[in-house]
Amino acid sequence: MPDDNSTPSEPLAGGGDGTESGVGADSGAPTILSRKELREQRSGSSKVKWYVMGGVAVLLVGGVLVVTSMGGSAVAKRAVAPTTTTSTAPPPVIVTCPLTGNPAPGNVVPPRPALATKIGNYTDDRPSAGLNQADIVFEEPVEGSYTRLVAVFQCQSAALVGDLRSARQPDVGILSQLSNPLFVHAGGINQVLNLIANAPIQDKNVLGGGMGSITIHPASRYAPYATFTATDPVWALNSGDTAPPAPLFTFTPAPPPSAVAGSGASVHVPFSTEADVTWTWNGSSAYLRSYSGTPDKLLDGSQTAAANVVIMTVPTDIGSWVENSGGGREVEVTATGSGPVVVMRDGIAITGTWTRSSLTQPATLTATDGSPITLHPGNTWEELAPQGIPVTTTAGVPPPATTVPPTTTPKKSSTSKSSTPKTTTRP
Repeated sequence: MPDDNSTPSEPLAGGGDGTESGVGADSGAPTILSRKELREQRSGSSKVKWYVMGGVAVLLVGGVLVVTSMGGSAVAKRAVAPTTTTSTAPPPVIVTCPLTGNPAPGNVVPPRPALATKIGNYTDDRPSAGLNQADIVFEEPVEGSYTRLVAVFQCQSAALVGDLRSARQPDVGILSQLSNPLFVHAGGINQVLNLIANAPIQDKNVLGGGMGSITIHPASRYAPYATFTATDPVWALNSGDTAPPAPLFTFTPAPPPSAVAGSGASVHVPFSTEADVTWTWNGSSAYLRSYSGTPDKLLDGSQTAAANVVIMTVPTDIGSWVENSGGGREVEVTATGSGPVVVMRDGIAITGTWTRSSLTQPATLTATDGSPITLHPGNTWEELAPQGIPVTTTAGVPPPATTVPPTTTPKKSSTSKSSTPKTTTRP
């Protein structure tokens, strides 16, 4: 048999050119390829397929990228789209009264100066009027170990204030720190009137004439305890003066960190037998004033009260000026320098030192530990206690003062000695 690679020796039947009938280049019959040619043909076909498939893949990937890009752009547009935000308005600014630290009426400090009134404090001067409407009340020593009062108004007004009495030397030290205040009083000796005339004080002496519009004479009172005033008519005398005073104290709702809770239930300042003063904490908001255990009631029936009581021990001397027909001589207070201070607020007693460099500046109050002493917002009584007068504070919460003695004998306390109210006395 011939080998597969041999060439036939004879022509195949049906053709004289060595091809079968119907099998040739021009006959349309399939060409018989060698294995090498077949491999080459298959390889070319595979390349075409891969080219086609690669092109389709590129188109698909491109489409996905376009869609993704379009979607991402939409997301980006949504992300950067402006959003509506609600802004929080800042809290309103609360305007406070310069002499009390309380919110000003209508959130506006009244455009007017401080108004000081000189009020008597002898037994026959009482009951007084208007003291609980005053921003600050000063109690000063006068001749014979008595005291008189200076009630200062600014944010609040009062329809009746008094009774009005004569000026004294300590008034100049009190009033010069109040930014040129109005001062209503009923006369005074010439030496004192000269001091007032040369101080930053607007003198309104009701005995000097032309003051009928600001004087009131209640029918129930008799001279010399019958002259009163009202604040609005006095302010009307100087309607062009619209400058409020500068603050005298620093106010904080909370006591200083070093303050000891319950340490100031009461304070006793025995100026004299007629002015034997005790202030007692009412347990919530104020100190109540009493004379020798009897509540100090005002003409309107209320008891004298204060959010703060500041007791400044001040140097005093008996001067050469004769003050009254009995030969009593003027008590002179040195208002500058420094000295002991006790501040009562929130049922707390804070001891320290007052320091004042000039009459036109208020005193700086510094606690024993060196920290500033702040007052509770509200009205203040400032007691100018002569050196040598003991200032005694009591801790704990004693019962309120009463004019009715107990009907039964109280039982002895079974508590230990450590629970006994603590008493501190300052010279």
